[in-house]
Amino acid sequence: MNKKYALGFLCLLFGCAFASAQKSPNVLYIISDDQSWTDYGFMGHPKIKTPHLDKLNKESVVFERGYVPTALCRPSLVTLATGQYAHKHMITGNDPSPKTYSRDKDIYNQKRAQLISYLDKFDTLPKLLGEKGYLSHQSGKWWEGNFKHGGFTHGMTRGFPQKGGRHGDDGLKIGRTGLQPIEDFVDHAMEKNKPFFLWYGVFLPHTPHNPPERLLKPYKELGLPISIAKYYAMCTWFDETCGQLIDILEKRKLRDDTIIVYVTDNGWIQNPERNGYAPRSKQTPYEGGIRTPIMFSWPNGDLKNGNRKDVISSIDLFPTVLAATGARVPEGLPGLNLMDSLKEEKPVKRKGIFGETFAHDVADVENPEASLVFRWTIEGKWKLLLTYDGEVNRYKSTHPRTEKRPQLFNLLKDPKEEENLAEDNPEVVARLAAKIGKWWPVKERKVLTKWE
Repeated sequence: MNKKYALGFLCLLFGCAFASAQKSPNVLYIISDDQSWTDYGFMGHPKIKTPHLDKLNKESVVFERGYVPTALCRPSLVTLATGQYAHKHMITGNDPSPKTYSRDKDIYNQKRAQLISYLDKFDTLPKLLGEKGYLSHQSGKWWEGNFKHGGFTHGMTRGFPQKGGRHGDDGLKIGRTGLQPIEDFVDHAMEKNKPFFLWYGVFLPHTPHNPPERLLKPYKELGLPISIAKYYAMCTWFDETCGQLIDILEKRKLRDDTIIVYVTDNGWIQNPERNGYAPRSKQTPYEGGIRTPIMFSWPNGDLKNGNRKDVISSIDLFPTVLAATGARVPEGLPGLNLMDSLKEEKPVKRKGIFGETFAHDVADVENPEASLVFRWTIEGKWKLLLTYDGEVNRYKSTHPRTEKRPQLFNLLKDPKEEENLAEDNPEVVARLAAKIGKWWPVKERKVLTKWE
């Protein structure tokens, strides 16, 4: 054989072998639903048992100071799917406001459909991974119509306007009734020799808090209020399903080349007196509503596992996973690609993160400002919270807005945000307020930016 052709043949042969060895990693998103950042064994909770997530913690890069920009499930989930802030993707609340759009008229469902249509303006994570040949599976919460509307090739949610299609319908069964749909999908992807993306947006530990008695009994024996015991048991139930999910990968020898990303859609502090959330948690911009541990685990990815003190946002997950998989990265994303930090333990190159709180009900589907309640930024130890006068329909008690002046907290000394330091640090307030204004210039809503 001619040497030139022989050399070409060998290059082709080894090139194909190299390409095969470089097969794109699988991706698994584990998304907890309504869980406080404190409520894990690995985060130091003295009573809640989460052995499977504790194990994942040891196998991950863990950002203890992770945040979601919006402390409400639907906008938070759309941020994960699009890599955009809620004021950008326009899905700022869970439902059109019945106060503005009467539920007994066609306009209400028209506005629900309009909210869902906003997803069409963006390249979603499953769509972008699909360009790389990925199959994808949706389970758990999904508000944006049928799973196919988000770009998933497979899934469980039938979606609006189907019966029960508000926020997940059949998808909400995952975890609570087992993981068979996910197991079947993984087997299908393996048969097709395709990399896959799993969206496990499980409806746990979300209400209804109805854990199995075998998990509830140990917490009742601690003498806890029953609402607390049930919530703790729900956290353990969620953890148990995470272990089962990872076991699906391990039994098929897929764990090492699967990127597992862990995040919570929004926080929760259990009210000891009733089966509901306490103040300064779900829907709010306080730490109980927006903070979450964020984990990245990829055994074959050469990540420098360990706990990090850097402040990151769920807005960063989108570009990071696209970079890790070699998928196309849309221009103008607000989040950071964290891969260098994950692989080399470099500090995250950012001077702060931003967030926004909108009312649960969307007052004006075409104008995010109409429902704007808070904006905030975190820079190092400082957190500045600004209050706005957006329309709140339901859940008024969640957003009392009794303090309309700026709120400034030193999170390293005061993680419970009990001492407002704004009056003593006017220059910090002014500087951070200017940053918020530059991040998203708000035209209509008024706010005080100095202590008066």
